[in-house]
Amino acid sequence: MPSPDKGMALADFTVESFSAHATTRDVYRLGTGPAVVVLHEVPGITPLVAAFGRRVAARGMTAVLPDLFGSPGREPSAGYLANSMLRACVSREFVTFATNRTSPIVRFLRALALSEHERCGGPGVGAVGMCLTGGFSLAMCVDPIVIAPVMSQPSLPLPIGARRRRDLGISEGDLAIIKDRTTDGLCAMGLRFSGDRVAPAERFARLQQELGSNFIGVQIDSSQPNPWGYATSAHSVLTEDYVDEENSPTRQALDGVLNFLESRLLTN
Repeated sequence: MPSPDKGMALADFTVESFSAHATTRDVYRLGTGPAVVVLHEVPGITPLVAAFGRRVAARGMTAVLPDLFGSPGREPSAGYLANSMLRACVSREFVTFATNRTSPIVRFLRALALSEHERCGGPGVGAVGMCLTGGFSLAMCVDPIVIAPVMSQPSLPLPIGARRRRDLGISEGDLAIIKDRTTDGLCAMGLRFSGDRVAPAERFARLQQELGSNFIGVQIDSSQPNPWGYATSAHSVLTEDYVDEENSPTRQALDGVLNFLESRLLTN
């Protein structure tokens, strides 16, 4: 049944708990068809993250939103953002500063993807990561059941220093497996604003270097001035900084993401 205590933001989603690798999280679902695991950004499953999940469901796929931190359905605020970020930084589940490491929470997410594939069917599972979770969608591709990864403003490890700006937040072993999968047709999509220092250009350059033509990089102009008024600090392509106007770069990016997911998951 829909969860009645999360307000309107998640009222049309169902919620169940899922456990794997000594981790238990609530998981919100909406829709039918192949699963797309939507990994929320800091501070949590905000109303705009839920709205993105509805767009996924409207395209004939099941939006699967695990609650990783924060308060589901709560609007973002400066205090809420700071508190959620602090909790993520001190949690052992998230590798926020180390290089060449995959965050431990990814093991749980891979297990969730496998469970959702068994539940929803289809040729495989999609994954959309945002901000702190942005790179997790690519790391999930160690499991061959994940066939449509999208990285929106991938921010880990936090880009302090040149080495971290280029790092993908994935261990060398996991990256080698993912690169091998590109020879079988695995493609990954990435989104960022051009001026975003949290999801730096060096990281996208590294993705292009490692994955070649199997990486679809979308960079939205946020230099000043720009025709759509995106701030230099614009960060969240699919949510907080999204401009829902015809022909806007963020609308085109969102449509591109949904088309990417459809083309890989809704095959005949």
